[in-house]
Formats: sequence, C-alpha cells, structure tokens
Amino acid sequence: MLRLAWNAGKVAWPKIRDLARNAADALQSIEPGQPFIQTRLAKAILIVSAIALFVWWALPQLIWVRSPSIDAWAVRKVGGTVERHDLVMFELRHPLAGPLPVNVTKYALCLPGDRLASYTMHSDRYPKRLEAAFFCNGSLIGVSKPYGRSGQRLDYFRWKNGPVPEGRAYIGSAYKDGFDSRYFGLVPISALTRMERVL
Repeated sequence: MLRLAWNAGKVAWPKIRDLARNAADALQSIEPGQPFIQTRLAKAILIVSAIALFVWWALPQLIWVRSPSIDAWAVRKVGGTVERHDLVMFELRHPLAGPLPVNVTKYALCLPGDRLASYTMHSDRYPKRLEAAFFCNGSLIGVSKPYGRSGQRLDYFRWKNGPVPEGRAYIGSAYKDGFDSRYFGLVPISALTRMERVL
C-alpha cells in the first residue's frame, strides 16, 4: 500500500511542481521560468475577479421572468409612481396560484379615475359558460376564459361599470392565457412595485 502511494506521489509531484510554469506558459509569458504570480497572470486574475464581482452584484438585482405574459426575460425594480402601461410586480395569493404566494409581473392597464367597463357574453367554445371582456377608457384590455390551460374552471371578475377607485389598479397583459385582474380583480396600488425591462 505504501509502495502504491509512493509511486502515485512520484507520478503526481512533477505535474504539481510544474503547474506554475505551465500556467505562465499558457498565458504566453515571455520567460516560462517566471514565478506563478507574474504580470500577465496578475492582470488576468484582476479582470476575472472584477467580472465575478460584477456578476455577484448584478444577478440579485435582476428578476427573471418565466411567463409569456410580458415582453421581457429579466426585469429590475425601479420604484417611483405607477403609471399606465408600467411593468409592475406584486405578490399574488390565490388558490389557483398554489399554496404559497408567488411574485407576478404584469402591466398596469387601468388606474384610478380611468373608466373600467366589463361586458359578459357566452363563450364561443363553451356556449353554456360566460366570459367577460374588459375595457379601459373604451380600449379592450382583456377577455376572460371559462377554463384554464390545465382544464381548471375560471371565474371572471364581476365589475359594475365605472371609474377605478382610488388606490386600486387593473393589472394584466395581452396574453390570452394570462392569469390577472380578469379573474382576481383590482389590486391595491400600494402592493405594486414598479419594474423596468432589462432583457
């Protein structure tokens, strides 16, 4: 056993001993015999460290979006007053979203003072079920569906036509399969965080 360890050490030691010189050669050092910490290597370490530090700082600033509801792959918090068509994030608590709250990113489509209207109609695909079309200041902003993609039953948000009350907002997107105010109603503006597209 000792002989096996000795032989393994004899084979490995030259490789370990020459590691510094090989690293210098790989970095195109003028003199391969230079010590491991040399100018080119030091510069490479500084550059790699700077990049690693930037990535370590930048990644937590980004929120990756896995939903096709919005036109973005990554967003970041920017704060400020929410305006119409701004990207916003909020914490959704709903049975269809699962047992735990989830962060959802959508668009603020109808704000306090805007006229929100909804009209119900029979579904083309499911004639016995009703769906609702929502309009903000006369522009269509969403149509509910009777059933979700997984077959779960969806109930549309009941709304008496009129202005959006102070402190509330209708959030959603043009994505027909999105889960938004069409189903769970208006969201407190105080619960919204303004976002900005990064990617």
